[in-house]
Amino acid sequence: MSATLGTLLHELQPDWKIVAYERLSEVAEESSNAFNNAGTGHSALCELNYTPQAADGSVDVSKAISINEQFQLSRQLWSSLIDRGVLSGPDTFINPTPHMTFVRGEKNVSFLKTRYEALSKQTLFADMEYSEDSRVINTWAPLLVEKRLKSDAPFAATRVTGGTDVDFGALTRQLFSHLAASGAQVRTNTEVRSLKRQKDGTWLIKSRRTLGHAPSEIKARFVFVGAGGWALKLLQNSGIPEIKGYGCFPIGGQWLMTSKPEIVAKHHAKVYSKATVGAPPMSVPHLDTRVVDGKTSVLFGPFATFSPKFLKNGSNWDIVTQVRPSNLFSMLKVAATNFDLIKYLVSELLKNHSRKVQDLRELMPDAKDEDWTLRQAGQRAQVMHNGKLQFGTEVITSADGSISGLLGASPGASTAVPIMLGLLKRGFADEYVGWEPKLRQLIPTLGEQLNDKPELAKETFEKTSAVLSLQG
Repeated sequence: MSATLGTLLHELQPDWKIVAYERLSEVAEESSNAFNNAGTGHSALCELNYTPQAADGSVDVSKAISINEQFQLSRQLWSSLIDRGVLSGPDTFINPTPHMTFVRGEKNVSFLKTRYEALSKQTLFADMEYSEDSRVINTWAPLLVEKRLKSDAPFAATRVTGGTDVDFGALTRQLFSHLAASGAQVRTNTEVRSLKRQKDGTWLIKSRRTLGHAPSEIKARFVFVGAGGWALKLLQNSGIPEIKGYGCFPIGGQWLMTSKPEIVAKHHAKVYSKATVGAPPMSVPHLDTRVVDGKTSVLFGPFATFSPKFLKNGSNWDIVTQVRPSNLFSMLKVAATNFDLIKYLVSELLKNHSRKVQDLRELMPDAKDEDWTLRQAGQRAQVMHNGKLQFGTEVITSADGSISGLLGASPGASTAVPIMLGLLKRGFADEYVGWEPKLRQLIPTLGEQLNDKPELAKETFEKTSAVLSLQG
């Protein structure tokens, strides 16, 4: 998010000074690190939580369409930045990877078919395929059907070949590298300690080096807090009233991972299934092809873990030091009304390696314990507000637009471009109208709804696919 915002501001206003702070020795080592997230180019092609089913059995596809529209904006900006030489070759951060959904059981098969029938009528999902035939599904993803007995529950799958696997860590590093080469300051090993609004409307930012602890301070007209789970703490420190009532619940994760050639060779897809009852949407089980630094592996998970830290490199006191009179009641209400989530987390924590591989066998019947190893995933700080646990991405902005911060998780990085465009409108209202012509050079369909315009959607998708090398 921070790298995207910095890049947009530099393209729009190259004479402005930009300073970025990073606590760690390198950027993109927390949430954006490739193995700390699923790497799914979230476009609602395979994610069932974006298509809720009503009591009458119908499926609401409005959120799926919205998320797909947003991802198309991200694709367009990345394509423009490749053309401008800001980003390296597309295979350094994005690779074509079919997106699939696989379910078992009559009820789930019925739901998936209804979902397919509703989505396939939409322009952005017209290429979706559906099958209940094991022979067809075997050609899509052999690991799903090998050793699956005929007596097993009925199963079905959908597939969209135009899906992607994205290394958001590599993308972030390239964006910050270009910013640094263009005059922006990227201060690593530096922790922001204080955000104070000044009488002239600017912000005094106090920081210190994590190595040597040397303090420094600057003044800024605008501040964006893209600090993952620590965004809450920094926004609380700023004193803006808009952050009152917000809290965070940390949830960690682990993957089962294999690079065994014979397994990797049989799987080229991101396969999402249905979440366990009580599980948060971020814990939907999926069997993913991942390409990181040119090396392909397969991940399964995520399995939930618990840590009181808001970041993998955070503090064990994070969950306590966030408490304020304004958010205490909300957090207590979340604890009292989310027993299923607590039960789910406890059950996850009790699983050993063999039990986790057993879960994998629900998707891959032939999985063997010895072929898979555990790898720690990222730490997520789920938003708590008004007594509810929220699973989306939320931007908090002060009334005057001078400071904004990002809270939440999925769809996260995939929708960084539209989220940051919305932030630009709020934070730079006076400049935004003048920026629009340049923004349309970077994102040609800005302001358009592609799902309502089949010809424009087709043309746009083909152009970005060509630049991003995603055909075939």
